[in-house]
Amino acid sequence: MNRHFETHGASPDLKITRLRNGLTVATEAMPGVATATLGVYVGAGSRHERADENGLSHLIEHMAFKGTETRSARRIAEDIENVGGEINAATSVESTSYTARVLGEDAGVALDVIGDILTRSTFEAGELAREKGVILQEYAAVEDTPDDVVYDAFTEAAFPDQPIGRPILGRPETIQSFDRAGIEAYIAREYTPDRMVLAAAGAVEHAAIVEAAERHFGDLAPSRAPAAVAGSYGGGERRLQRKLEQANLVIGLPGLSFRDDGYYALHIFAQVLGGGLTSRLWHEVRETRGLAYEIQAFHWPFSDCGLFGIGAGTSGTDLPELVDVTLAATVKAVDDLDTIEIARAKAQLKVALLSALETPGGRIERNARQFLAWGRVIPSAEVIAKVDAVTVEDVRAAGRTLLTGAPTLAAIGPIRKLPSLDRIAAQLRAA
Repeated sequence: MNRHFETHGASPDLKITRLRNGLTVATEAMPGVATATLGVYVGAGSRHERADENGLSHLIEHMAFKGTETRSARRIAEDIENVGGEINAATSVESTSYTARVLGEDAGVALDVIGDILTRSTFEAGELAREKGVILQEYAAVEDTPDDVVYDAFTEAAFPDQPIGRPILGRPETIQSFDRAGIEAYIAREYTPDRMVLAAAGAVEHAAIVEAAERHFGDLAPSRAPAAVAGSYGGGERRLQRKLEQANLVIGLPGLSFRDDGYYALHIFAQVLGGGLTSRLWHEVRETRGLAYEIQAFHWPFSDCGLFGIGAGTSGTDLPELVDVTLAATVKAVDDLDTIEIARAKAQLKVALLSALETPGGRIERNARQFLAWGRVIPSAEVIAKVDAVTVEDVRAAGRTLLTGAPTLAAIGPIRKLPSLDRIAAQLRAA
């Protein structure tokens, strides 16, 4: 047998086994659930790509369904859909996932398909050419969607000339350059067992999942992938003047890693500022002044850095007032956030956390991502305790620290009246 250790996790139904090559198996039985959701999460995403590889993680995710040594693309789909299941994959900045949902009795079928696509894909030249064309169409669709373009521009301005700031889709020139040799070299380098988690939840049996993991992945050679290039927030701006009906903009500041002690306080600050219909920005910008259809504040944490932002869309003529009102509300929040707002934000975060865990899909995502990040699954009670421990002063302090950072600005559309980055920085420093 190839297994190295077994342990119970964050709940009695969560069991974890690590194979000798480093791959982790995490299963969580959910009594009363008839389906099983299973997936392999790989701790490699767009930030692990070299400059000439930008978009390769996303292409590999697509190509995984285009044929293996034993299955055609159609056969992959048929084997899953013949048992009523569905299969999917997703690429993010720091990870890539391959997941399937089936009846519990068909978990073995799903794992056989996922194992096949991850270890025996052929990356046939004709399929590769077609899929590159599909992704180029996807890229063109994003370019035609201003509220997508502005967020790509935002991350590039915040993290200039760094993998973490590059678009997940890649660029047309890199997408067109990819070949089978490059794909296989990237997989060999980045898809290492030590950064792979096979997670399953619902109607699952741990021993059966471990046996399948050993069969499909036990022969992967143990190795250690290179560390990702560290993220270093820079700040700056990207202005894209275009003939559009609406201007879309994002104003940002350096955020925190999810490993940082102040992470929860800053997350709560973002929630109070622009996280719901009772948030300060929604009330002031949308409800009181009618300056935007929608406005949001967000905090994106990564393993070694983070990014805080406020995004909105408005008319070109209302742009200066929108910026002024948004910045004033942000500065004011640092001084007068109150206990009622903090309590509401905490309740919203807890509902979001716990409701996500009510489905097998939510469970495997939580378990896999936390294991990749922390080497363990963190009990919900532990997370909630950390949220509850945050004080009003903690949140205000997080806001004050946030506003000392250099701002990032991205905007697209009729933006001639958009204030300068220096003026935005001065308004934020007024705190």
